[in-house]
Amino acid sequence: MADKIKFVLALLLLAAGVAGFYLLSEQVMVVRVLSVLAGIGAGTAVAWFTEPGQRFFAFAGEARDETRKVVWPSRKEATQMTAIVFAFVLVMAVMLWMTDKTLEWVVYDLILGWK
Repeated sequence: MADKIKFVLALLLLAAGVAGFYLLSEQVMVVRVLSVLAGIGAGTAVAWFTEPGQRFFAFAGEARDETRKVVWPSRKEATQMTAIVFAFVLVMAVMLWMTDKTLEWVVYDLILGWK
């Protein structure tokens, strides 16, 4: 039950930060953005102390660790793969265009007799 109360409090703090953005409409933009960031920070701090929050932050840490293990392609490999994808898309576009024009010719010229 305490976790639910803390979670609702975290959501209220987040909502207060967003509401502050609109309530401080007369202030400079920096102050308005800081109110949103303060709401996000306060909500995150309260959510940290809930059991679901602890699980989420543990999961986020594990996800970050997994992304560090990924072997990212080099610039050359990424460029080559991008070129292959563009070539494939171009070939498929031409094939679909040819199919469309062939079906158009069959239906309109041969079957219906429209020219």
